[in-house]
Amino acid sequence: MRQPTNSESHTTLQPLNPLPEIIRREIRAAGAISFARFMALALYCPQLGYYERKPDTVGRRGDYYTSVSVGPLFGELLAFQFAEWLEAEVRSQKSEVRIIEAGAHDGKLAADILDWLQKNRQPLYARLEYSILEPSPQRQQWQRENLARFAPRVRWLSGLSENQETFSGVLFSNELLDAFPVQRLGWDARAKQWFEWGVAVEGERFVWTRLPVSAPSSIFHPPSSPDLLEVLPDGYTIEICPAAAAWWREAAAAMRSGKLVAIDYGLTAAELFLPERPGGTLRAYHQHQISDDLLANAGEQDLTAHVNFSSIQQAGEAAGLQTEGLFAQPKFLTDIAARVWKNPAAFGEWTPARTRQFQTLTHPQHLGRAFRVLVQSRPA
Repeated sequence: MRQPTNSESHTTLQPLNPLPEIIRREIRAAGAISFARFMALALYCPQLGYYERKPDTVGRRGDYYTSVSVGPLFGELLAFQFAEWLEAEVRSQKSEVRIIEAGAHDGKLAADILDWLQKNRQPLYARLEYSILEPSPQRQQWQRENLARFAPRVRWLSGLSENQETFSGVLFSNELLDAFPVQRLGWDARAKQWFEWGVAVEGERFVWTRLPVSAPSSIFHPPSSPDLLEVLPDGYTIEICPAAAAWWREAAAAMRSGKLVAIDYGLTAAELFLPERPGGTLRAYHQHQISDDLLANAGEQDLTAHVNFSSIQQAGEAAGLQTEGLFAQPKFLTDIAARVWKNPAAFGEWTPARTRQFQTLTHPQHLGRAFRVLVQSRPA
């Protein structure tokens, strides 16, 4: 999961972000908006949203740590696994081998993967097309700068439809689905029905307001067990993300054969919908701190919710994919590392630095606690 950094915050004068006023004007003109709309603007508004303005959101200089910021081992282990999956294509006479990364942030993970493949799997690297699925021109520019040394092997796509035809290979994402805008649903205990949390304005402040549920979701059904509903407290909140499931279905439809992989922090539906989780999983990260003030600092703080892996898995299976497993990150990485340890020559020296990185990636008190890995496939 995202981890706040331990570094001190350095206060510098920053230009005032006009994004909050843009959101206030929209609300004053048309009325309260859904939280999904608020989150989309806060994170992705061109040039002003959190992911559009800040290239250094991750690591010591940013707001939180991720698996990539621990060091290159995370990408190296993924590269080893991808190479195993793609061995058959490398042996065939096909002209190219495809890896597609969706949501590559600043390109650091792509660099770690490509660097390992270049050094350790030259036949694969020589035929590799590494595509980055990135709709934001701003983030594409950051990625191009950080991946300049791999330029012949890398191309950018703004959407899956640019492929025109279906592809074979590996399509993966790391901490992408958690950043899709979510709807927040609340439970009215007296009326025994769900409502949607929206965002309104009081003075200059953003405040929560109740809205009718805009539309039933075809990929989510709130808990309907009478016993469970009887004990849910008033205002009990959950998040749903139809956009993430829709994106997963689109990715599945674009894949002729290969693996579709999501690495993210999340839970199954049964784990998400518990009475003891009354506020949902949505959190903000700002200035190295976790915050429950989700409406503050629009454009200046990250907003993220746990992925409902049950929903994503069902979406893939409905599109014809086979589920190979939903793994905890420690198990997924340990299974790869075990094969590496049996054949060190196939990976490279397992240094003390790699041992330290591996411990951080898998220890339950660090990054091994909440990350899951969903692997689905379509046979050739």
